[in-house]
Amino acid sequence: MEWGSEWGAVRRHRIGGERRDGPAAAPQLEREALAQEPLADACGGGARTRKRSGEGSGSASRGAGTGLSEVRASLGLALYLLALRALVQLSLQQLMVRGAAVGHRGEFDARRARDYLEHITSIGPRTTGSPENEILTVRYLLEQIKLIEVQSNNLHRISVDVQRPTGSFSIDFLGGFTSYYDNITNVVVKLEPRDGAQHAVLANCHFDSVANSPGASDDAVSCSVMLEVLRVLSTSSEALHHAVIFLFNGAEENVLQASHGFITQHPWASLIRAFINLEAAGVGGKELVFQTGPENPWLVQAYVSAAKHPFASVVAQEVFQSGIIPSDTDFRIYRDFGNIPGIDLAFIENGYIYHTKYDTADRILTDSIQRAGDNILAVLKYLATSDMLASSSKYQHGNMVFFDVLGLFVIAYPSRVGLIINYMVVMAVALYLGKKLLQPQNKTAAYTKDFFCGLGITLISWFTSLVTVLIIAVFISLIGQSLSWYNHFYVSVCLYGTAAVAKIIFIHTLAKRFHYVNASDQYLGEVFFDVSLFVHCGFLTALTYQGLCSAFISAVWVAFPLLTKLCVHKDFRRHGAGGKFIAFYLLGMFFPYLYALYLIWAVFEMFTPILGRSGSEIPPDVVLASILAGCTMILSSYFINFIYLAKSTKRTMLTLTLVCTIAFLLVCSGTFFPYSSNPASPKPKRVFLQHVTRTFHDLDGNVVKRDSGIWINGFDYTGMSHITPHIPEINDTIRAHCEENAPLCGFPWYLPVHFLIRKNWYLPAPEVSPKEPAHFRLVSKEQTPWDSVKLTFEVTGPSHMSFYVRTHKGSTLSQWSLGNGTPVTSKGGDYFVFYSHGLQASAWQFWIEVQVLEEQPEGVVTVAIAAHYLSGDDKRSSQLDALKEKFPDWTFPSAWVCTYNLFVF
Repeated sequence: MEWGSEWGAVRRHRIGGERRDGPAAAPQLEREALAQEPLADACGGGARTRKRSGEGSGSASRGAGTGLSEVRASLGLALYLLALRALVQLSLQQLMVRGAAVGHRGEFDARRARDYLEHITSIGPRTTGSPENEILTVRYLLEQIKLIEVQSNNLHRISVDVQRPTGSFSIDFLGGFTSYYDNITNVVVKLEPRDGAQHAVLANCHFDSVANSPGASDDAVSCSVMLEVLRVLSTSSEALHHAVIFLFNGAEENVLQASHGFITQHPWASLIRAFINLEAAGVGGKELVFQTGPENPWLVQAYVSAAKHPFASVVAQEVFQSGIIPSDTDFRIYRDFGNIPGIDLAFIENGYIYHTKYDTADRILTDSIQRAGDNILAVLKYLATSDMLASSSKYQHGNMVFFDVLGLFVIAYPSRVGLIINYMVVMAVALYLGKKLLQPQNKTAAYTKDFFCGLGITLISWFTSLVTVLIIAVFISLIGQSLSWYNHFYVSVCLYGTAAVAKIIFIHTLAKRFHYVNASDQYLGEVFFDVSLFVHCGFLTALTYQGLCSAFISAVWVAFPLLTKLCVHKDFRRHGAGGKFIAFYLLGMFFPYLYALYLIWAVFEMFTPILGRSGSEIPPDVVLASILAGCTMILSSYFINFIYLAKSTKRTMLTLTLVCTIAFLLVCSGTFFPYSSNPASPKPKRVFLQHVTRTFHDLDGNVVKRDSGIWINGFDYTGMSHITPHIPEINDTIRAHCEENAPLCGFPWYLPVHFLIRKNWYLPAPEVSPKEPAHFRLVSKEQTPWDSVKLTFEVTGPSHMSFYVRTHKGSTLSQWSLGNGTPVTSKGGDYFVFYSHGLQASAWQFWIEVQVLEEQPEGVVTVAIAAHYLSGDDKRSSQLDALKEKFPDWTFPSAWVCTYNLFVF
């Protein structure tokens, strides 16, 4: 018997004692007759007779009619998910594969790399332009490279170059801005065969750090790994076919400047055919391959073939390249300006202390260094001896679907193969559902109606679940308890996760009780399994149509459940939802749910710390609640049918509601503090303090306003609410006011993140007087034949400065000597230029050209220059130090001195 006709027959059963005479009896008798037709087993096993669950005797009747025990089903599903979560956690904590050789001759030695790391971080924060970065770190790197060169095998030749590039480029990162750098530092090492090489693979790290951080993970550990890889390769008796270029760049934190200087200006850049970039978005753990390409699937195959401890995901690649994560790496520079394919790796664990004073060498496990070194060494050796590297352009076609399985191995295949697989899975679902939905109307009308009703109920349950958690998240944000889960992640699960699950169960319970009044539990379980299968198939079709390689996840969530359904079909029809059925059902769902939890861990490992530094405009509770609701929808999809198979869901729903209510009340009462100063696991609140003196000039050059204060920016949604009790003077009475006529509101933004952080505080303080003040002057003002004004400026000052431009009404900025010559606006319409220099830089001279469409009495353009003192004596002031001392130990106040000067022309 075909599935459609069978379920049309057994869809309904009458409650005992219901009248069967009269007009209503005919359809019921017809169903009873149809219910006796033989059933064809989907896995090929025999036929049997199906009786309605409300009549007859035997196991079939009892299995369908009695229903699952609610307590057993709930506990079973909970234990199943917890067991999978434990398995995921175990795989993530297993950094090294057992049996891997460590410390053997010719192998990477993490102890040496750790020694390099400790020496580099002992220098302290290494901002571009500081002696620590430009002299001390460079000297140490050159000393170690010299020692490695002395020990190297005669088969190889090592060349060393210290590059000091100057250049400019525009980038669309953070809403778009332009970067200018002068005399920054790159240490470049080329390891090649004794007879030379025409092609090379590049390994890139950066040794500079953000201000006030030792930068152990970002990115001193990567440079330490590269030094050790250089030593191992140079002492190897195995000849290389191609060169390996090691770039230790000294200005990555200045928004990718040093890599641009290398790839656009260094003579060795023309040899490079592929690259590996080593980065960090967290501290230690496993290094994730989160970007590859563009295209060049052979690079992914190289990683798959060579890496000893693989950890890679095309999902991470597509999420990162979507722009959701406010970060970027040198990968972009090599891809966009060098047209070179590569692999981007980053540590992602414990992002809470990324870019803080806690990013120290002791927090990075030796096993993390060893696994990163094993992988980088193996992949570089593979590429340096590969025949594909020399002719890599021939293999530049298509993308790759790639993902690791619990860190044990990587599955990778071309996206065109993935396309075929995905549509084959879609076709299988179409055949499966088509047999039920496309039968003669008199056989499948009831099933078709119930299927689409079930689809609507499922979508409504998901929608109302999302709305519910968003209402809770908005309320929590409005009462000032946002980020309560930041230091206690389980709180978010108890609050938002349980609310989402409870709402889904509630909607389906109502449907079961009031809509499907007389339907068989077994029949409804079948219907809602089909609904979930259909929804995931829809996602698979949409993602495949969009060309996303991440569609493989949906393929997994369709193929495995469909195979499971076909194989448990016979037992389910015969015995209902018995123990054997549940065991095989959960076993068949093992891989989809295991991999889903694996990815969900990565999502929360990455996004939870980011939500603590994503600015004051994005409510983090709303974001986290949405993610948790989405995860709940996915994880509940193939368990929805258990709601209909169970006798009742009252206890489960009440338990979840109780847990959610308790969590809600505890959060509202302020029981959970967002931040932590625990030395073992700090989760600090980030605050930027800038002691600034601002000077505003009019069109005639006269000073019209001058003030000084400490400009305060909290980098999360809570602002200063948790700080005020400790420092009463920082409250809403000193909220910073936007200077409407000044670019970027008249404040010294270090980067153009003004659209993310609109809540600022400005605490009055005495003027600052740096020993080396910034000087800004107009060199010339020329009227061009094409009705524009060309203004040439000269600036001298500290290693980091920001230049802002706002054109007046009737004027447009048409050209400038920066970037590629075309001005790039930031969000809000102003222009932002980020400037930095190394030691002994000459005066910065540049010009802008303003097209004047209509003369204005107040001038044609307003410009401002902000000078940031990030190192040396000028970085500090007594008022700044005193204020920093008042901050509690669960904060990370990053402080420096700056000046801001505005001019009108």
